Amino acid sequence: MNHTNGQGTLLCFENEEGIARTAAQAGGYALAVIECHRFPDGESRLRLPATLPDRVVLWRGLQQPNEKLLEVLLAAQTARRLGAKHLTLVAPYMAYMRQDIEFNPGEAISQRIVGGFLAGLFDAIITVDPHLHRVATLFEAMPVKDAIALSGAPLLADHIATQRQHPLLMGPDEEALQWVALAAQRHGWDHAVCRKTRHGDRDVDIELPELPVAGRAVVLMDDVASSGHTLARAAVKLRAAGAVSVDVAVTHALFAPGAVQLVRSSGVGEIWSTDCISHPSNAVSIVPEVVRSLQGLGVAIG
Repeated sequence: MNHTNGQGTLLCFENEEGIARTAAQAGGYALAVIECHRFPDGESRLRLPATLPDRVVLWRGLQQPNEKLLEVLLAAQTARRLGAKHLTLVAPYMAYMRQDIEFNPGEAISQRIVGGFLAGLFDAIITVDPHLHRVATLFEAMPVKDAIALSGAPLLADHIATQRQHPLLMGPDEEALQWVALAAQRHGWDHAVCRKTRHGDRDVDIELPELPVAGRAVVLMDDVASSGHTLARAAVKLRAAGAVSVDVAVTHALFAPGAVQLVRSSGVGEIWSTDCISHPSNAVSIVPEVVRSLQGLGVAIG
């Protein structure tokens, strides 16, 4: 564990030390890795630096979130006790944002619950492409003083521009439109979205848009790739419709076991992602944008 000397500190867990160290170096923070011991009964014991400065940043991606949310609770309240007066959460992937209404009677509205929970722990929250649809801003989901939602779409668009000439950007479903449109407008590309009918977590039907795809280089873009079934189904249809190539660009490369193989077997060439989640497909980094946002909060020490 790195001890601090009164400067701003960035806290992280061991499995995110690489990206957190890059951010700390870029922003001028002292880096401290939280020690985490798991007991045989599943409980966790965390250890932070014995003293902390006024301004502290906790870096914790919330993919596979259930255990991590408890660790965030323990870390945040301990950081307060040890001296942190301004506490920022950097969660490149934000969990539990999909369920923003009661789709069926009796369901927990997890976005509201988790958003309120995190807002009660932090002064600022920074995330990337949170899955928001029926709310317009991150603040509505997380009523914290500074709720900052960055996007990986422009970063991915700039990378795509170095790899493909005049591609057609395609969302695998209507929900992807916000990211596809943002990326396409950056370079003046054509864009469209497919229509998806979901029958289960791994059972979807895809209908291509009217826009012709024959002879086009198509890039499927979305915020998250998890099971890969939606992307795979869309890629098969695009190939059948005459697309000369189909590539994938996603902000969050969750990719469950077997998902990458499924996507590749559907005719997809390249897979590009941001480093919000560490994955072999990572092609662009969100660190510069995150550090700029932290500097805007006055958190960086430079």
